[in-house]
Amino acid sequence: MTIKIEVDMTKCQHYGQCVFEAPDIFRLNADDKLEYTAEADDSELANVEAAIDVCPMQAISLVK
Repeated sequence: MTIKIEVDMTKCQHYGQCVFEAPDIFRLNADDKLEYTAEADDSELANVEAAIDVCPMQAISLVK
């Protein structure tokens, strides 16, 4: 089963806190801009939820 992840890039300030919580999903590119995988195995759910919690801009959400 997969989970769907969305980042509101108008809110995201590229702090990268999510990268520490879910490094298989979130990463900063060479320009320090956030990139992410929009779909992941549900085994990543706890990591993604931690990334949602730690995001200072509350830019990350799970898509139902």
